[in-house]
Amino acid sequence: MELKSTSFGKHLAQHPYNRVRLLNAGIEVSGDKHHYLIPFNQLIAIQCKRGIVWGELEFELPDEKVVRLHGTEWQETQRFYHYLLGIWQVWSQEMSEVSAGVLTRQVQEITRIEQQDRWFRRSELAQLQQQIMTSFDALPMPVERLAAFENCRENYQRCLQWLKRGAQSVDRRNLAWTERTIELNQAFFDTVESSPLNASQSRAVVNGEDSVLVLAGAGSGKTSVLVARAGWLLQRQEALPEQILLLAFGRQAADEMNTRIKQRLNVQGVQAKTFHALALLIIQQGSKKTPQISKLESDSKARRNLLMKTWQQQCSEKKAQANGWRQWLQDELEWEIPDGEFWRNKGLAERVAARLERWLGLMRQHGGSQAEMIEQASEEVRDLFQKRIKLMGPLLKCWKAALKEEGAVDFSGLIHQAVNILEKGRFISPWKHILVDEFQDISPQRAQLLVALRKQNSQTNLFAVGDDWQAIYRFSGAEMALTTAFETHFGEGAQCALDTTYRFNQRIGEIANKYVQQNPGQVKKPLKSLTEGNKKSVTLLPEDQLSALLDKLSGFAREDQRILLLARYHHLRPEVMQKAKTRWPKLTIDFMTIHASKGQQADYVIILGLHEAKDGFPAPERESVLEQVLLPQPEDFPDAEERRLLYVAITRAIHQVWLMYDKESPSIFVEQLRALGVPQQRKP
Repeated sequence: MELKSTSFGKHLAQHPYNRVRLLNAGIEVSGDKHHYLIPFNQLIAIQCKRGIVWGELEFELPDEKVVRLHGTEWQETQRFYHYLLGIWQVWSQEMSEVSAGVLTRQVQEITRIEQQDRWFRRSELAQLQQQIMTSFDALPMPVERLAAFENCRENYQRCLQWLKRGAQSVDRRNLAWTERTIELNQAFFDTVESSPLNASQSRAVVNGEDSVLVLAGAGSGKTSVLVARAGWLLQRQEALPEQILLLAFGRQAADEMNTRIKQRLNVQGVQAKTFHALALLIIQQGSKKTPQISKLESDSKARRNLLMKTWQQQCSEKKAQANGWRQWLQDELEWEIPDGEFWRNKGLAERVAARLERWLGLMRQHGGSQAEMIEQASEEVRDLFQKRIKLMGPLLKCWKAALKEEGAVDFSGLIHQAVNILEKGRFISPWKHILVDEFQDISPQRAQLLVALRKQNSQTNLFAVGDDWQAIYRFSGAEMALTTAFETHFGEGAQCALDTTYRFNQRIGEIANKYVQQNPGQVKKPLKSLTEGNKKSVTLLPEDQLSALLDKLSGFAREDQRILLLARYHHLRPEVMQKAKTRWPKLTIDFMTIHASKGQQADYVIILGLHEAKDGFPAPERESVLEQVLLPQPEDFPDAEERRLLYVAITRAIHQVWLMYDKESPSIFVEQLRALGVPQQRKP
């Protein structure tokens, strides 16, 4: 059957198409110079319209394309339209049956995924969406028409939902699975740790994404979640004990984790290691060598003595070195340097030794040549940075010589070797799951080791717990952005938050949380407490009231309750500690730096040294250009890391915190805390 424009209609329309012909399963639209074939499987709609005199047919195609035929006699147009529509509708009904079969099979696969007893990972979503696209591509009619057919409509909408709103569908499906799974396995979550896990902890444990970061405030049970996670993987038979690796940042933390695993899980094979122990294992198995770790890494006194002795020797033997160091310390760091042979000043030498230790560690972590380090510096500071690197050169050479003489490697060299072995494919990772504690302390070098391990075995999942509010080790190379931009560095995954602290009361939590979250760079997360506390749970007190405060504490603190005195520096240890054992024999009093207190807790905490001075809190310590280049960039917020340090100090307390300040020269923290509602008292 065929429809043509009239001669007059063709003349007036001036349109490229003037004839349409019905084919077996399609139509052919043509003109004197143009020809267009439209199969029914590309036809979305047919419209018949009447102009002033002539008729018009409009054929709608995918991607909003339209083919029109003008200038046909109106009655002929109607007759052709109704005949074509009938043929097309019959064909469409037949094709809808075929489409319904394809969609039914796809929806059955979606239903299987929704009902399967495991977490559906986001990495699997792309695969499912590709399956849906393949199913749509196999349909004998345009997908835009499926909603018009009752036998296709519901399944089409179901597929379309997973295709267009896949992430929401995954979240909804996983939430339902999580709630059902926790309910069915409540006995596990009640007994896997010494106290039952709460809802947020349980949800974190069962999260099955390839990469999971659990952000948790102080005292919220991060390590409990790690232990429970290992137990969950074993119970679900998702891994054998030897396929689970737990990582901690210190030997003591790893030992404590191993003790908890043995006590709680009663299983052999799951083992916690430090990053350095992991690197050692990789080197042993990947190179058939057993490197020895330098004694200098475990003996801080010997390490500092070596660096101090080398520094003093350089200054005494070479005038240029002495002048360079004087300029560095005096002009750049603004230290007071005595005249003459300043390097022989014992106090200054000890202070310098601590900095030398830090600078050498940063250079060793970098791992590149001195030329590569210099190239990393910006044009503005490159010349000065090159001078500093040159001054550090003899110390770096001395360090390498000491390692060679000992036949050993340092920690930085150990990790560099391990990464090199992994990248060469000389170590086959047996681990399906890597669990990392205190992730906020991770450095780029350790992160590189994790990335290399996962690249070597693409099936390895990463589960990390940490708290960006407690990131206080930038000076040693830790980079907070590895936590706050977790997915950027470790791939698409999930981020969970633990919302309950089991340590301090609500008042302590309120002050600490509000204070640290004033920095917009910190990740916002809820953290509620189980006990209420009172307005005086956090109090500002003049530092000359310390003895009076301890007197008062001796009246109500029990012998089994711990009192922790914290300061920014070791040398701020108060004189009252000399008489504490006899003056307050029934009190359990400990003193330590705030950095050392991380992971500790006490019933009562006294924070010392809130004053403005060179050894004040926040620390006014200047950074060398060496640190500016080799350390992660500092945040664009005043005293960002020092604020987190105060958060760590405050959240060591269970019941009450006192912040001791200098009345004559108070720290800027004092006014900031007062603005948050912290009471200021004259006497305890």
